[in-house]
Amino acid sequence: MIKNFKWLLLVSLTFVACNDDEDIIVEEPVSAGSAVFSKYVALGDSFAAGFSDGALFIEAQKGAYPNILAQQFSEAGGGAFTTPFTADNTGGLLLGGNVIANQRLFFNGAAPTPVSGTPTTNVATKVTGPFGNLGVPGAKSYHLVAAGYGNVAGVAAGLANPYYARFSTSATSTVLGDAVAQTPTFFSLWIGGNDVLGFATSGGVGTNQTGNMNPATYGSNDITDPTVFASVYNTLVNGMTANGAKGVVANLPYVNTLPFFTTVPSSPLSPAALGANLATLNAQLYGPLKQALTVFGAGDRINLLSATAANPLLIRDESLPNLSAQLTAAFTPTLGATTAAFYGAVFGQARQTTSADLVLLTTQSAISAAPTAANSGLGFAPPAPLNSFGISYPLQDMHVLIPSEIEAIRVATDAYNTSIKAIADSKGLAFVDAKAIMNQLSSTGIVSNNFTMTSQFVFGGSFSLDGVHPSPRGYALISNAFIDAINAKYASTLKKVDLGKYRILFPASL
Repeated sequence: MIKNFKWLLLVSLTFVACNDDEDIIVEEPVSAGSAVFSKYVALGDSFAAGFSDGALFIEAQKGAYPNILAQQFSEAGGGAFTTPFTADNTGGLLLGGNVIANQRLFFNGAAPTPVSGTPTTNVATKVTGPFGNLGVPGAKSYHLVAAGYGNVAGVAAGLANPYYARFSTSATSTVLGDAVAQTPTFFSLWIGGNDVLGFATSGGVGTNQTGNMNPATYGSNDITDPTVFASVYNTLVNGMTANGAKGVVANLPYVNTLPFFTTVPSSPLSPAALGANLATLNAQLYGPLKQALTVFGAGDRINLLSATAANPLLIRDESLPNLSAQLTAAFTPTLGATTAAFYGAVFGQARQTTSADLVLLTTQSAISAAPTAANSGLGFAPPAPLNSFGISYPLQDMHVLIPSEIEAIRVATDAYNTSIKAIADSKGLAFVDAKAIMNQLSSTGIVSNNFTMTSQFVFGGSFSLDGVHPSPRGYALISNAFIDAINAKYASTLKKVDLGKYRILFPASL
C-alpha cells in the first residue's frame, strides 16, 4: 500500500510540473528489485568475451553483452566490472613470437578481409585480475571446470586455452573457481554453443560423443555427450548460487540460424558462371555418371546441369553407400582400369547438394578452386578435368553439413537446452530464450529502436563478418534480451540500451 501511495504521489508531481510550454516526463526510477548487482561475474564463451569479426580485440570487448549489462547494473547498485582486455584493436594472439590467432576482419566494400598489422597480444604475458568478465573464446561447457585450462605451458599442445591463459589466477585454476572466489552477488551464464559448434563449422569433421562420458577423450570438433553437459551445467550453477547469488542464463540456438551456415545457397552455380563448360560437363561427366548410377539404383544422386536455372554443387556424402567398385567396373571398358578406378574412388559417394544441406561460409572460396593434396581426400591433387571443387570434383566433408550431421547437432542442442531450462527453473534463475531470438532473426527479423535486425550476412546488422559472432549492435540486442529476462524475474527496472548507439561493422582503423 505504501509503495502504491508513493507511486501515486510521483504521478501527481508529474502533472504539477507541467505547464503550457513544456511537458516533463518523469521516468520510472531504476531499481535492482530482488537482485543484488554489487558484484557481477559473467561466465561463458566467445559471446561473453565479445569476440567479433573473427577475433578478440579491445573495442569489441567493450561492447560484449556482459560489459553492457554491467553498465546498466551500475544504475541499480552495480559495482566495478573488469575485463581482461587484449593489447590492441588488431586482434589475434602471439605465443613465443609466433602468431597463433589471426587479426580481425573488416568489410572493404566487396568482401571481408583481414586488417593490416601484426597481433601484439602475447598469451604468455599475464594480466592481473580478478576479472568480472570470464568469457573464454573456444570454451566448451566442461572446459569451465577443467583444471589447467589456463596453463600457458599447455597452450602449444592444445591442452589449454590461449585466451584464458592470459588471465587465469594460476596454472591449475578453473574458470568456475576463479568466478566463485570473487563471491558474486549476481552472475550470467551462457555456455554450450561450442559443444556443437566445432563439429558444425568443421563440416562435421569430428565425432558425435553421445554415450561417451569421458570428455578427456574428446577431440576439439566433437559433439559433447548431453549427460556430460547436464552434469557440468549443474556443477556450474550450483557453484555460482552456493552463496545465494542470483543470476541469468540463456539457452542455445540451432546452428542453421547463423549466417555462417545459410549465406551460401545449396544451388549457387549459375549457367552464366559455368559458361561453355556446362555442355561439356553434361556430355563428359554428369551424363555418364547419371547413366551408370541409374543402373545401380542411385540415379537420383546426379542430374544434368541446367542451362536456365541455378545449379547445385557436387559433393561427397559419406553417409551414402559407396559405389566405387560398381563405378570402376562400369567405366573400365571405356576408360581403362586405372582411370576407371580413379573415377570410382572420386564419385563412389558423390551427389549434388539439396536444400537440406548447409554449405559453410568458408566453402564460398573453395567453389571452383582446384583441389590440393591436402584437401582432395585422396592424398594427391587430382588432374584436369577433375580439378574444380563443387563442379567437376566433389566438395569434401569439411565443406558441407549433410542432413545426418545437422540432425546430430539438433538432437544434442535440444538436449542441452532441456537441461539449461530445467536447472534454471530449479534454482529460480532468469532465463533468456536465445534460441527463439535467433530463430526470429533468421526468419522475420526483429524490429527494435526503429532498426530491423536480421541474420543476413554483412548487412543484416546482427552478426559480424565471421558469420557466427554478433556485431556490436547484435551484442546490444542480446543485452536487451538479458535485461528483459532479469526485469521479469527479479522485478528490477533496468533500462535497455539504444541500439542506435552501436555500430554494425567496425572500420579498418580503430
